[in-house]
Amino acid sequence: MSEQTYNWSRKSLDELVDFYECKIAPERQREGHDPNEIPTYQWLVDHGYSGLQYAVREHHTMTLSEFFEQAVGLGDDTPAETPSWPIDNEQMIEYLEQYFRSQQRGSAAETTLQSKRSRLGQFLRHYEDLHGTSAIVSRITDVADQPEEIQRVTAVFDVLDDELESNDSKRRYRSDIDDLYSWLVDRGYGAFNPVRYDHEWDIAKRDNPALAPAQVGVLAGVTENIQEQLIVLGLCAWGLRRSELATLHVENIELQAESPYLSFDTRKNGPGTVALIYGQDVLSDRIAQLSDREGWDGYLLPSPDARREYVTGETLNRRFKSIATRADVRVRGELPTSKMGRRFWYSAYADAVETVIERLQSVAHEQGSSDPMVVFRNYLSEEKRREYLRDAMHDRLAEAFEDATI
Repeated sequence: MSEQTYNWSRKSLDELVDFYECKIAPERQREGHDPNEIPTYQWLVDHGYSGLQYAVREHHTMTLSEFFEQAVGLGDDTPAETPSWPIDNEQMIEYLEQYFRSQQRGSAAETTLQSKRSRLGQFLRHYEDLHGTSAIVSRITDVADQPEEIQRVTAVFDVLDDELESNDSKRRYRSDIDDLYSWLVDRGYGAFNPVRYDHEWDIAKRDNPALAPAQVGVLAGVTENIQEQLIVLGLCAWGLRRSELATLHVENIELQAESPYLSFDTRKNGPGTVALIYGQDVLSDRIAQLSDREGWDGYLLPSPDARREYVTGETLNRRFKSIATRADVRVRGELPTSKMGRRFWYSAYADAVETVIERLQSVAHEQGSSDPMVVFRNYLSEEKRREYLRDAMHDRLAEAFEDATI
């Protein structure tokens, strides 16, 4: 299978970890390698996985070693400490630890269990954010509460549906969450399992629909104020998750650098930066606009609700749909959601990478190679690669936004 088939540039960090566990790890196990041993770069090249190095470096600012040690959990030194849970409920944490002790008695690999911990931790964090508590066990002890609890769990799945990039990732989350609830019921801690299969994540035609460039331009063209411009740019031009855009703070923004960027300390996949290739003027105007407000605390999308500092991701999604309604934009007959704007960014970036690779075809030919990726990876400096990609990405975004006033 070719490197291109794997679509490395479109995979999130979670998806790259899943790819390792489901594809690379079994192959290494069949060859007799130690399951905790970090693959060499040469082994990855020989088996068609060399694109992994580029993906983790360019999109997740990690070396291969950091990816395997920190994200996957490989390495034969001292065992990694058990990760903490992102909740503050000792009783629930005890249930979770009991559950994982039962999992460890099975045949699950440690890396698989670490990924499962991460997914369940994220589910519980979203549950707590939406419903004010992570004590899910107390809400499944009375069958009379089942209808309401199904709605609460479904609301968390709605957030995951927006946040995750592929149906494979969504199915793994659903499977892990379903398994936890089933275990709680089997052990007598709960009376029912509230997980339902309303999200059609197994239907291929619903997989990763995205806005087209022309639709992005139409959305931008009907924006009525800086807030709406910020929403369209944040999702489509910067590729932010709606939760990241909703909580965007002035401290995340660096406009004075030679190449402006956004910086996040607590992004979903860890610390990271986002290049501001297009639309920096809107950020400057928004900061200037809010700076005149008395008591402004730095959030670029402050909440009209005095009890909150910034809007929720759900509110941002509704505003995005409102813009789409005004623009009469539909994707497969339905109003686009915020995630479809983010997917446009991924598609545009993948196109930009292909454009750069095509431009290097003649150079590769002169070097006696049929693969321009060899030139891209081995003969260009990191600074030059970023420059080429920024220029190509700017062209894609400028084309999409050319008829808008942003």
